[in-house]
Amino acid sequence: MIQCPRGTRDFLPDEMERRRYYESILRKTAVTFGFREISTPIFEETELFTTRSGPNILNEIYAFKDKGDRDIALRPELTAPVMRMFVNSMSNEPRPLKLFYYGQCFRYERPQSGRYREFFQFGAELIGNANAETDAEAIALAASMIRALGLKEYKIRIGHIGVLRDLLNNAGIAKDRMPEILQKLDKKLYDEARPLLIDMNVDDDVIDNIFKITETVGGKEVLDLISDEAAAYLKELIDILAVMDVNDVEIDLGVVRGLDYYTGIVFEAEAPSLGAEKQICGGGSYSLSELFGGEKVFSTGFAIGFDRILLALEKEGGKFENKGVDVYVVPVSDDVRPDAAKIVSMLRSNEIIADIDIMRRKMAKAMKQASEVKAKYAVIVGKNELNENSVTVRDMSTGDQKMVKISDLVRSLK
Repeated sequence: MIQCPRGTRDFLPDEMERRRYYESILRKTAVTFGFREISTPIFEETELFTTRSGPNILNEIYAFKDKGDRDIALRPELTAPVMRMFVNSMSNEPRPLKLFYYGQCFRYERPQSGRYREFFQFGAELIGNANAETDAEAIALAASMIRALGLKEYKIRIGHIGVLRDLLNNAGIAKDRMPEILQKLDKKLYDEARPLLIDMNVDDDVIDNIFKITETVGGKEVLDLISDEAAAYLKELIDILAVMDVNDVEIDLGVVRGLDYYTGIVFEAEAPSLGAEKQICGGGSYSLSELFGGEKVFSTGFAIGFDRILLALEKEGGKFENKGVDVYVVPVSDDVRPDAAKIVSMLRSNEIIADIDIMRRKMAKAMKQASEVKAKYAVIVGKNELNENSVTVRDMSTGDQKMVKISDLVRSLK
């Protein structure tokens, strides 16, 4: 048997119903905040991603030559494609632009629980201005999405990239060396960061202080440890979020995100139920459009790991009940099948979800199939009932049944 490629999955009907249900919740929440949906191609020019992340990204992505000898890559994330689209088609539109998207991404990495080579992201980008209201709007949307999905245990941690950049700058770290240090600090890889900092002539006590700051988590009291500018901005942001009823946040000065295009606020959401790999959402404020030939604009965005947040819901014991069909039509004999087909068509045209036995089963097996598809009602079409222009309607949960005129069937079921 040919299996699906490693790191990918087949989604069977029950699972697709579950995924579409939760996806619809995220879409509805985004629309409630005034965001509008967009979509970009699954593959892009490889340069789009190497320009943003550097040539090392080639080790992590699916990149190839197409039949025209062009360098193409399956998208590993969606922020860069969205900003490319903005530069191409939306740079003259009035701002703010509030955009959201959902789709699959691809990364060549080792598959593990909740992490795949083909995975799905639901994200949003707010293109407008570098201010606390913009950041608060994005964080409030992310928090509202997580709440709307029904996740009980989660934590949102907010930091400011300027805090560590100021510390590294004061320590004499060259600007072009900062990204590699920030990536180590983001992952708390202190054993790897220390020799790099020592090699850059940073004193041990300064290194210890930098590490201490990355471990600092709490409320507004931690703002006393950082520069006035970053502290004032974070305080303003937290105050706005409180007014927007987003109180389940904490200040974490170690949230770095490890990418050098972030310009200010960075934030992450995590679900403790996932264990060590607990991040379900990440984002921040950034400037990217100038890398793709556009003017410099400030944006705030985030992406929710759709697969990971569904896994977190599952680990919390969240149950999803598949809806099933409204009605299953059962022809009692072959000679009434045309009448049964007419009835099922009538139900469907009136927006009633209806299925019909097309396997020519006997009555008992057809009723068993009605249970299998979780039908609320069975409509039994028999010769005697048709002589009275009627059908028998059975409530599948109680077993109660009654005769209903065909002309009244839609009204009765609704």
